[in-house]
Amino acid sequence: MNFRQFAFNNVFRNKRAYVAHFLSSAFSVMIFFIYALLLFHPDLKGNIVSSSGTLSMLGTMGLRVSQCIVFIFSFFFLLYSASSFIKLRKKEFGILLLLGMSRKQLNRMLFIENIAIGAAAIIAGIIVGAVFSKLILLISASMLAIVDGLPFYLPGKAILLTAGAYLLLFLLVASFTSVMTRKGTLIELIKAEDKPKPEPKASVLLSVLSALLILLGYACVFLFALRRMFSFPLLLGGVALVIVGTYFLFTQLSVYVMRAMKKRPRIFLKRTNLLTISELIYRLRDNAVMFFMVAVISATAFTGIGTALAIGDPGLAAMKNPYAFTYDSYNDSDHKNSLEQKHVRLIEDTLRREGFDYRKVSYIPTYSDNGFMLIKLDDYNRLAAALGYEQETLREGEALATPSTVTQTGEFKLDGLTQDSLTLTKEGSEMTLHLLKALPHIVVPNTTNVYVVSDADYAKINAGNLLKIVSVQFVVPDWHHTLRIAQELRDTINNEVDESGNMNYNFQALVIDWVESRQLNGLLLIVSGLVGIVFFTFAASFIYFRLYADLARDEEQYRMISKVGLSRRELGRTVSRQLLLMFFLPMLVAVIHSSVAFLALQQLVDFSVASHTLAIFATFLAIQVVYYWITRWRYLNHLHQKMI
Repeated sequence: MNFRQFAFNNVFRNKRAYVAHFLSSAFSVMIFFIYALLLFHPDLKGNIVSSSGTLSMLGTMGLRVSQCIVFIFSFFFLLYSASSFIKLRKKEFGILLLLGMSRKQLNRMLFIENIAIGAAAIIAGIIVGAVFSKLILLISASMLAIVDGLPFYLPGKAILLTAGAYLLLFLLVASFTSVMTRKGTLIELIKAEDKPKPEPKASVLLSVLSALLILLGYACVFLFALRRMFSFPLLLGGVALVIVGTYFLFTQLSVYVMRAMKKRPRIFLKRTNLLTISELIYRLRDNAVMFFMVAVISATAFTGIGTALAIGDPGLAAMKNPYAFTYDSYNDSDHKNSLEQKHVRLIEDTLRREGFDYRKVSYIPTYSDNGFMLIKLDDYNRLAAALGYEQETLREGEALATPSTVTQTGEFKLDGLTQDSLTLTKEGSEMTLHLLKALPHIVVPNTTNVYVVSDADYAKINAGNLLKIVSVQFVVPDWHHTLRIAQELRDTINNEVDESGNMNYNFQALVIDWVESRQLNGLLLIVSGLVGIVFFTFAASFIYFRLYADLARDEEQYRMISKVGLSRRELGRTVSRQLLLMFFLPMLVAVIHSSVAFLALQQLVDFSVASHTLAIFATFLAIQVVYYWITRWRYLNHLHQKMI
């Protein structure tokens, strides 16, 4: 057996130690390959450009940035797992050095082991990604709303980029691993497992500070959302405070709570609590950094995926414009839009033919010389009735402010009216109206300030206007299913001119605007979803590494305790409590952090994000529960074998 075979045999003999390392590495390779597959797809870019060049640019940037994120995070993950295995194998290294192996040979052995695992992970990740590439393209086409789909292609560039990038990554990790073994004398390496651990201690000041920092971070996030203080430093500062507070939560507050429980005899001396609490104090302190990383990573994954789902919700598009179809007709004293009635009938006939329920409402706005858009009360009430809002009343000389943009809606809800009167100018004369209140919903989407006035005041301001604009709105409850007929109507209407050769009209379909936003969301969902899954997989692997690192010590400890009467049932109960804490305490903290983020997001939108939030939490919780039961079963099996 030569030296290379000796290194390969080390990997095969330690399959249990390296399985999570290998699977997580292969998984990250596969995700990176999927990004490359989408990035180099010959048809993906063209389909998105046909809808929006901006979306194509953002999507391509998102895929490239996500590849970098996965690549960088993979480096730190692999470095962490490699350092965990080095700590676990210190005694083995000490014995090898005692038997005559040189430090140079030891470094060479570790280098070969890491490269062998890396090569296997690269091959496995690319093969699995290629096998499922067609399914990935189908799912991506659905998310990006590409009707014709994405055809399968041989991803040669994607394979080369993935193989080259991860080969470089594993070479770097193998080089760093060799440096890690230079520390420690021969005696320290051999006695590494027998070195006693000091009893964990916690600072009361830092424990209190952890809670204060997290609450202050939450306050910054809610200040950002509730007060509409859209400041990036404020949001970044809030996130930073929560992260620092979470670190102290696991390193200080959790240990302090367990030590406080240890001082309560009624709790500490009850059944197996003495063993459970004593062991948890050490586990919490030893795994504090790992818990912190898992909590932050999981919260990032939850929030990223949830925000992407919310961005693509139909409610977000309806916030800006509540009407499925809008038809604006422009007439003046010399010309009349001869196509207006024909187009409106065409829209109505198409909706009836396809079986859509709808309500048609029209209004005629007018404009003051100082730039305000005005609609009469009668028109507003018909629009409000079609949308399900309350009716309003006005007397002559009174007016209502109605928001025309999402930003203005937020301002009205937050601050209300900033003035109590409205001055209008028209052909040199002025009219002052008393502003009663600001309405809470968008009824007339526009780019200028919109006000509702009495019919009498409207007639005075509109007198002598040469330009007449008629806006016909269609309210369709199932508007997000009207894509096909919207495209059909757009192609028909936008290709017609009137008798004078002009296009004195404008047709707009909400579903077409939503599809463009959905394409952006599809890219965000793919990007955030895959990054989130990688993060969550790495987080689960961290827990596995820590469990396996402590397995030898746990086996010896429980074997000795079983000799003084610890039954298998009591062992199972004790281990289950410890594993529950390891698996679900970081996830609980992540869920709380993400829930605060989603509550803040809810303040910025008019539709509910609860369904997206619950779906994300339920999905990841189900995965974590399955992983917990598998790990618990395997872990208890190992311990039971030592107790025989």
